[in-house]
Amino acid sequence: MFLIEYREMIVSEEKNSSTGLDSNIGALLAYVLGWITGLIFFLVEQKDEFVRFHAMQSIIVFGAISVFSIIISILFIVPFLGAILGTFLWIASVVIWIILLVKAYQGERFKMPIAGDLAEKYSAKQ
Repeated sequence: MFLIEYREMIVSEEKNSSTGLDSNIGALLAYVLGWITGLIFFLVEQKDEFVRFHAMQSIIVFGAISVFSIIISILFIVPFLGAILGTFLWIASVVIWIILLVKAYQGERFKMPIAGDLAEKYSAKQ
């Protein structure tokens, strides 16, 4: 019961936005195209800490996935290894993407293990 009220409080409390969007919608949109929309929302959104956190987490998580994808594409010269790792990375990234989309829309400040701490550090206003 308390968790539901807390989520509603976060979502309804944050109407102060540079984009004019609700916080949960802005956070969801920060994940839609991976690090690209994360970067756009991080640069555009100056007021809403919730959206800035999710935008920075999107940049970090999907930026790392992009780097791993490039490395794995180089491994495609090794038979089966590149294909197996590439398939695993694709499935894992889709699952992570869906989880982050849902959590952001629900108004949760869901933190990925390493990326969440970095996102909190770099998204804070100075």
